[in-house]
Amino acid sequence: MESFEIEGRIVDVDAGSIYAGSISVEQGKITQIRKLKASNGPLLIPGFIDAHVHIESSMLIPSEFARLAVVHGTVATVSDPHEIGNVLGAEGVYFMIENSRKVNFKCYFGAPSCVPATPYETSGATIDSSDINSLLSNSDIKYLAEMMNWPGVLNADKEVIRKIQLAQKFQKPVDGHAPGLRGENARLYASAGITTDHECFTLDEALDKLAFGMHIIIREGSAARNFDALIPLLPEYADRVMFCSDDKHPDSLLSGHINLLARRAVANGVDPLTVLKVACQNPVRHYGLDVGLLKEGDPADFLVVKDLNEFKVLETYINGQLVGKHGRSQISSVKSEYSNNFQADIKKPEDFQLKALGKSARVIVAKDGQLLTTEKIVPINKVNGLALSDIKRDLLKIVVVNRYHDAPPAIAFVQNFGLREGAIASSVAHDSHNIIAVGVDDHCICEAVNEIISHKGGVAAVSRSRRETLKLPVAGLMSPEDGYWVAEKYIAVDAMAKSLGSKLEAPFMTLSFMALLVIPELKLSDRGLFNSNTFDFVPLFEG
Repeated sequence: MESFEIEGRIVDVDAGSIYAGSISVEQGKITQIRKLKASNGPLLIPGFIDAHVHIESSMLIPSEFARLAVVHGTVATVSDPHEIGNVLGAEGVYFMIENSRKVNFKCYFGAPSCVPATPYETSGATIDSSDINSLLSNSDIKYLAEMMNWPGVLNADKEVIRKIQLAQKFQKPVDGHAPGLRGENARLYASAGITTDHECFTLDEALDKLAFGMHIIIREGSAARNFDALIPLLPEYADRVMFCSDDKHPDSLLSGHINLLARRAVANGVDPLTVLKVACQNPVRHYGLDVGLLKEGDPADFLVVKDLNEFKVLETYINGQLVGKHGRSQISSVKSEYSNNFQADIKKPEDFQLKALGKSARVIVAKDGQLLTTEKIVPINKVNGLALSDIKRDLLKIVVVNRYHDAPPAIAFVQNFGLREGAIASSVAHDSHNIIAVGVDDHCICEAVNEIISHKGGVAAVSRSRRETLKLPVAGLMSPEDGYWVAEKYIAVDAMAKSLGSKLEAPFMTLSFMALLVIPELKLSDRGLFNSNTFDFVPLFEG
């Protein structure tokens, strides 16, 4: 590693000051920081950290995610690998760790606490408390990842409590996931040892959880966006707030990362040094990360930025090495071996026919920019005894197909996808990652699903005349290809989905959450329609 010195205006977040100075770097460490009388150099700040992200949702393997992220000033991620864990178990977690080590970027992983997320769906693997014990004993695993089974926490489920106790044994924090939990239930959840939550969608909910000692991670991803609702937490609670993306598609990662949240926070009137505490410093201290904070003896992880308003990143350094410069990544692509778990056979259009067993149907109502859905009951479009999509009412058929073994598809209806023709499908379907599709007719739905099956993973948009597909052969979740190419290919598939009529900002991201049973209110698993409030299956038809 080369030694060098860089001069500029150094931002000391702890002291709340900015001063002229120079930083000496040797062997990847900051060996000396000297104050100068004056400097015309750029601003030097700590690197940005995504405090909660599923790298798999970027459709990129960790090494490629890193290539795109560093140009925006991200030096580290707190990454929950439960997406690949649901497909491949602990083997998938170790793949993520090994691949991330191939490049100069700081990926810190958690032990997935809820694989499968619920017993009401089919996943490809199970991670039990014995697996959690092995994972937490690994120094690469920094925390117990989001405890989505909040009913299990409140009801003191033995396996759930055992996992939390293991994290406490290894003195590692426990991440939370409890959307909408308030009052006494929130207090009980926090008192079990849960330290964070990234699922708050109202300010009052966040204040409840802060009152019970939790840290709040403000999320702004490709589908779930809570920044506007929660930014009023700053500056009062700056010591216990972090920023995250949670799930970010590759096209979004081209545009920016945590730097965009820092920019928006300053535009909302938050002092830039408070913003840097939230965006850079708090994750390091909460999770015990080996990331430098511009102190002597720290790893030389820092950014050169133009100003503290736009946070335009000129250079990114990790361990004293230049990894991003003027919008261009300095990290090279690497090749990796990978696994998959995909057993589904090609389907026929008749497999997606739905007999009308009532006059009305319970419908999933999707919301743009939210993981939450609502439900409503509407009259069905019935033809020859079959329940069909109804484009005029934006009432479309949604299906989930088991990808781990052959089984009849689960079928329901959804509103707000807006398709006027064709279908879209994906093998990214949280959290078990079966195949999910929405379309206007059985033929197009079948074509879209078969496109995914034939490639053993991907996202696809199809019509009667054309199709666009991004193949995802790494666990059916990620591409091993160059990250910039993947992003451009995803943009093409996304554009076709929108050309079919979807008005959603991120139709595939929204689609991927229609099977996430732990987020209210109505979702679809491979086993049927599920109400997250009652935590049980509900009938599709009424009347």
